[in-house]
Amino acid sequence: MSDRHRGAQSEERLRALEARLAGTLRPVAPPQELLQRLRGRIHFPDRSQIADRLRNWQRLMLVLGGVISGAVVVLTLVRALYHMVGRRDVG
Repeated sequence: MSDRHRGAQSEERLRALEARLAGTLRPVAPPQELLQRLRGRIHFPDRSQIADRLRNWQRLMLVLGGVISGAVVVLTLVRALYHMVGRRDVG
């Protein structure tokens, strides 16, 4: 039996299983109390707050500098490990 035939056969079985589960399982609605509690915990800032944060260029530069510095440190450590461990003289 070829791999293509086997793959098509397993895909058919998977679709049949999905169809059977879709007919058997029914969606369950969460309690309203849970939804209200989650809505109270999740807070998305207003667009004006996001714009104010982006306008604060000093903080933005500080964050950008931190990310770049972290990347440089990681790259330096990787290069040091490569030179200490991964390099082998061939010949």
